[in-house]
Amino acid sequence: MRINRVKQKLKRGQPSIGTWLTTGHLHIARLLARSGFDWLTLDMEHAPYDWRETAAVVAAVADAGCVPLIRIPEGTHAWIKRALDAGAYGIVVPMVDTVEQARVAIAAAKYPPLGNRSTGGGMHNLNFDCTTEEYYLGANDQTLVILQTESPLGIANSAEIYAQPGCDAIFIGPNDLTFQMRQPDGTFPTNEALEAAIAQVVNAGRQAGTPTGMHVLTAEQADLRIAQGMQFVAVSSDLGMLAGSASSVSKALGLAAQADIARY
Repeated sequence: MRINRVKQKLKRGQPSIGTWLTTGHLHIARLLARSGFDWLTLDMEHAPYDWRETAAVVAAVADAGCVPLIRIPEGTHAWIKRALDAGAYGIVVPMVDTVEQARVAIAAAKYPPLGNRSTGGGMHNLNFDCTTEEYYLGANDQTLVILQTESPLGIANSAEIYAQPGCDAIFIGPNDLTFQMRQPDGTFPTNEALEAAIAQVVNAGRQAGTPTGMHVLTAEQADLRIAQGMQFVAVSSDLGMLAGSASSVSKALGLAAQADIARY
């Protein structure tokens, strides 16, 4: 059975860097899987993937030797079961605000006796290059469970959430955290307030012995977050890289873009 190299890195205290797949394009996923990233997260929370596309993309990423992850829309048993049965090496669970939400997600990702994941399917083991029986025996040790902190409530409950057995890492969604921190009149938090909240997450993770990370836009930002103590860092996305490159070429040629494509 293949070993989840990302899980190994996190356990050793090493940084692990990946990016987001949002376009649903198999060719782009195959290319990025060979570009040196430790992992690729296919975004089923916001991107228009269906399960057939998901299975194909996840298989292509795994066959390239890269770790495929899926961000599901919500941390329910049904979503988690289907993501892992499609062959993902792990899940990213958004909007985890309470200990109960964390426990539900972790249990759904683990076979009994550690959890309540249902047995079945014949695709998951192919991505780990093993038999179904070997997969059932080893999946609990190789599957990554990454919980997202995206609200002040999640930060308030961080000490207990991050200490849950089976929580492999915490991932900050900076955009959602920023929106969740708005004042009643809609005023956004200052950069200082946002950075203070991010520091709280990192400190809580350090105290619990749980790796933390977040989404950034550039390699320079990734270096800064790693220096801050983060280990699980996403840099841009397939769409962001495409848009950024197109914007650079457009500006160099003096062309007038019809949209601010560099923001993706």
